[in-house]
Amino acid sequence: MKNIYFLLLLSFSWAIGQNHPIIIPQPQHLKVGNSFFTLSKNTEIETNQKDSFEVTYLQNAIFNQTGLSLQSQKKSKVSSKIILNLRLIDTISTKIKSRYEIIIKHNQIEINANSSEGIFYAIQSLLQIIPSEKKQTISIPCLELQDEPKYKWRGMHLDCARHFFPKEFIKKYIDYLATYKFNVFHWHLTDDQGWRIEIKKYPKLTSIGAWRNGSMIGHYSEQKFDNIRYGGYYTQEEIKEIVAYASARHITIVPEIEMPGHAVAALAAYPEYSCTGGPFEVGKTWGVLDDVFCPKDETFTFLENILTEVIALFPSEYIHIGGDECPKTRWKACPHCQKRMKTENLKDEHELQSYFIQRIERFVNSKGRKIIGWDEILEGGLAPNAAVMSWRGTEGGIAAAKQKHYVVMSPGSHCYFDHYQGNPKNEPIAFGGYTPVEKVYSFNPTPKELSPEEAKYIMGAQANVWTEYIETPTHVEYMIFPRMLALSEVLWGTSNPEKYTEFQNRMFQHFDILEKKGINFSKAVFEITSKVKSAENGNGVLFELHSAKNTNLIRYTTDGTNPNTNSFQYLHPIEIKNSQTIKAASFENEKQKSAVVEQVFTLNKATGKKINLVDAPHENYNVGGTFTLIDGISANRGKLGKDWLGFSGKDLNATIDLGKSEVINKVTISVLESQGSWIYYPKKIGILLSEDGINYRGINIISAEEIKKSGGKVNITLNAEKAQFVKVIAYNAGIITERLPGAGSNAWLFVDEIGVE
Repeated sequence: MKNIYFLLLLSFSWAIGQNHPIIIPQPQHLKVGNSFFTLSKNTEIETNQKDSFEVTYLQNAIFNQTGLSLQSQKKSKVSSKIILNLRLIDTISTKIKSRYEIIIKHNQIEINANSSEGIFYAIQSLLQIIPSEKKQTISIPCLELQDEPKYKWRGMHLDCARHFFPKEFIKKYIDYLATYKFNVFHWHLTDDQGWRIEIKKYPKLTSIGAWRNGSMIGHYSEQKFDNIRYGGYYTQEEIKEIVAYASARHITIVPEIEMPGHAVAALAAYPEYSCTGGPFEVGKTWGVLDDVFCPKDETFTFLENILTEVIALFPSEYIHIGGDECPKTRWKACPHCQKRMKTENLKDEHELQSYFIQRIERFVNSKGRKIIGWDEILEGGLAPNAAVMSWRGTEGGIAAAKQKHYVVMSPGSHCYFDHYQGNPKNEPIAFGGYTPVEKVYSFNPTPKELSPEEAKYIMGAQANVWTEYIETPTHVEYMIFPRMLALSEVLWGTSNPEKYTEFQNRMFQHFDILEKKGINFSKAVFEITSKVKSAENGNGVLFELHSAKNTNLIRYTTDGTNPNTNSFQYLHPIEIKNSQTIKAASFENEKQKSAVVEQVFTLNKATGKKINLVDAPHENYNVGGTFTLIDGISANRGKLGKDWLGFSGKDLNATIDLGKSEVINKVTISVLESQGSWIYYPKKIGILLSEDGINYRGINIISAEEIKKSGGKVNITLNAEKAQFVKVIAYNAGIITERLPGAGSNAWLFVDEIGVE
């Protein structure tokens, strides 16, 4: 498997052309000439920038990449030179600080930019143009390039609370962002499971709050733990060093200090700022915990003192205050909270949360900064100057933009890099969901629902890397690469989902760069991917296979045996009319070149038939669409991958048209419970039958107790009923009750295969 991408590099090089630069993100305008500039040890760097970090950065990067050591001069007299010219390149667009141009002629490379930021971005493009090879002379194609980004917020996030990553890796992470022209690092520093930033006024935040006495092992649903003390934190000196490191690379670090929820690590150190007084233990369990900050005056003083030290460390315009997933359980029972609600004339706990956020905002504004929070800060009324980070889809961002608040889009559907990016069977454990590179590349941060004036409030987007299941730096690399390459092009404004194959070819070229840098990137894009479609006659399904290299090289079997060079050659979608197991792999020169893909099909009377839903699944969990429910494939219950449909607060109301009247003895449906992820069994499941699709008769109701007893694999026995239409309604658990994970929020309903026998 390791060598597949090298073969792909070779096969695609002819199409792209060796003299055509492979730049990600793709520039706005690029014209390639016919001749070459020769880079050698005699080449010099000429600059009008005094004590420029960019010059030193370029010298070091070229040396590391080529072995050539270039001298810099204020005025170079040699004919072969690289000129870094800080000047206005377009007087009409002087506000675009990051605009730059590169002009490569046969004897010089000229870089012009409106700012040092533009110079830095030009250097990143130039380094991608220069071949990474140790030679005395290196040919670089002549070209003209003009470029600038579309979005001002081009972000990557990293959660260091669930798992802690050392200072050296944080710098490396910043280097990754710089290479692909990201300009915001959202640093998640506090949560229930750990407090990672030194606060000198409150030393117990790190002496106690930075350490937990064990962690979850495996997936949340397994409820297994170790007893190993785990933790770590960043000193203020380390943070200053990292902030300076990022700033030199034109990256702003936005710190996140969670409030009012996700606060157990802080409360373990200072329980007096809770509703109950504790005692508390730093969270071992992933998910959402009930104990949160109590909105009494002493708590605000505590948080303001913390934020004063945070603001002194981070010069960012925005301070992220979280604001998400705050259970109201403790507030409802707390006399301090209820008194506060009466005093402030607040009608419910949602308005109390809004009061909390607005009070924190006033303090942050008084320090000359602004707050940004997850889209839950919309609930109960949005703070006057707050920006919103929209993660529960794009709806929150749309609502905020319409209210003239600035927005960063980060929906779980496209921007959560803790989701699976390949077949879950072949992937390390992940949170759930399915977000391959192609899906990331299809993302549009500006929703079509916004008018041109409203769209101006979309600052950009970012990807989030939550680390419940990511323990090591190499695992972080695996989850972000190559997906962040796709996102970089989306945010630069040059992505085109209709030309994904062209981007994919350039991405493959970058795999060589990642390999030489020793980056542990995912090769999931080289897997054989599959898709199930309805057969035209409604009899069974069609199983499509696809390979990033050449689909015609796929061989497959239909009897469950492993494929070889003598197996069926894949030429068109495979017709599945009976229950069977398909195994497939790609072969080249009589050798297997990919892992074996295995798919078990279990057919029944509903498989491949027409199906309609009253409410669509949530975009985060709707990879295969409605057809997922009758495609003959049973989802993996241990990995929340692409075969599950998820409904947030909504019921499943599905009607299957069997095509003709059938005798029905049994209806089956698969549902899931994973409380830590706010996924709950339905309250009940109802089955209705009809001959005409209009008049239905109720047949059976399955209770919550029966669903739980079945372990989510529900079998509903009927008495040889006849019908053409089968309606299945799984009633969402609704608002999650107190003392359960996610209390006060909408429950998720996860559903898979519906069978009719």
